[in-house]
Amino acid sequence: MADFSELIKMVETGKVKMVKELVNAALADGVEPKVILDEGLLPGMSNIGEKFKNNEVYVPEVLIAARAMNAGVTILKPLMASGEIADAGTAVIGTVKGDLHDIGKNLVKMMLEGKGINVVDLGVDVSAEKFVEEAIANNAQIICCSALLTTTMNEMENVVKVATEKGIRENVFIMVGGAPITQEYCDKIGADCYTTDAASASDAAIEYLKK
Repeated sequence: MADFSELIKMVETGKVKMVKELVNAALADGVEPKVILDEGLLPGMSNIGEKFKNNEVYVPEVLIAARAMNAGVTILKPLMASGEIADAGTAVIGTVKGDLHDIGKNLVKMMLEGKGINVVDLGVDVSAEKFVEEAIANNAQIICCSALLTTTMNEMENVVKVATEKGIRENVFIMVGGAPITQEYCDKIGADCYTTDAASASDAAIEYLKK
């Protein structure tokens, strides 16, 4: 059993150079890439997610931890069999049509990746049709919609409608979030989940996928 405590700490503190060195050293010792991912990189990011949720760290710390984790993942990816890298499930994520804000979306993306979820990032200004098309194309179990404006949030309702029209509503977990969104709004449009922050969103996503 390899000791990953140092690697976990380096991910948490965002030390890119050290993360790369420790990942390469573990590989040289014959440790399986998937083990390094599951027991070193992901726990480090998960710890940061918990700290972020508890207001012990803030957005900059999350960003540098994610950068460090991704540096390690980049080394491991080519060495892993397809399907190994993100077997937790797949989510498509984007900011809804008419809205160009992406800070919240990017945070949620990082937290989801930190849980081992494969994330397809559709960017900003994403139509309801595009969310659903990409969910179908990528065989995604989750659709994550973000909005920062009261004028664009209604596009989330369209995502639910289009998912229903295309016959995938029963098979996808639709998550909504952003400054103007509330639990009441989530319930009103028939979405499945609303959370107040990125770390809680990733927790809810992984709970759903475990079911």
